[in-house]
Amino acid sequence: MESAARAQLAHSQPAQSQPAQSQPALSRRHEAGAGSARGMLLTLLGEFVLPDEGAAWTSAVLAVFERMGVAEKATRQALMRTSNAGWLSAEKVGRRTRWLLTPAATRLLTEGARRIYSFGPPQAWDGQWVLVQVRIPETDRRARHVVRTRLAWAGFGSLGPGLWISPHVAREQEAMRVLREARVAEDAHVFVARRTGLSDTREMVADAWDLPEIEAEYERFVAEFRAPSVPADVLLRQLELVHAWRRFPALEPGPAARAAAAPLDGHQCG
Repeated sequence: MESAARAQLAHSQPAQSQPAQSQPALSRRHEAGAGSARGMLLTLLGEFVLPDEGAAWTSAVLAVFERMGVAEKATRQALMRTSNAGWLSAEKVGRRTRWLLTPAATRLLTEGARRIYSFGPPQAWDGQWVLVQVRIPETDRRARHVVRTRLAWAGFGSLGPGLWISPHVAREQEAMRVLREARVAEDAHVFVARRTGLSDTREMVADAWDLPEIEAEYERFVAEFRAPSVPADVLLRQLELVHAWRRFPALEPGPAARAAAAPLDGHQCG
């Protein structure tokens, strides 16, 4: 089913032109798993386009989104906004348009796939934490958004304004890259350290991550996707499942932190 979907996206020859031109008016936030056409487009690109040729026809994307009940205008807006953000480039083939993943998008989606599909049972952990401390003016909304969304996607939780923690020491360099790209590196500090005492680790983790809400999200996920039979549209169901699942790396402290702080049953979904 996956190979057929990839072939349709990369090789289908539409009967009529599908101009990918529309004013990008999609205003919903672009975050991991956001319930928007653009968020679903990234899931589609990562799941079916990235593993193949890194290309998709406008008509094929429109056809998939139509099956999901997404209006053509919203789909075209999602394509345009994703292109404007530097993740897609348009290639004209006669009167048709094919969308190609840019090198930046290939890196983003490859890392995203690795994180999504490696997310699961606890691994050995040496007890070290990455700490990020950064000062961002209230007026710099762009920087605050970049730091919040990108650090959350990297598995960081917030202990308060400007203070983030993560048990994933290997993501220290990613945190630094986020701070540089947000242009706040000059007002930031990054540490790798161990807890030495005072308050309980479980309390720290509970302050940084909303564990009850995360558990509720897992329960909703299981309830929605535990099906006794094959769905009527396997491709769409797979897209919906991956789209829902890719939110969890941004919600979770990760199995390592859970193991140190009385893990909930929810993490076993991985």
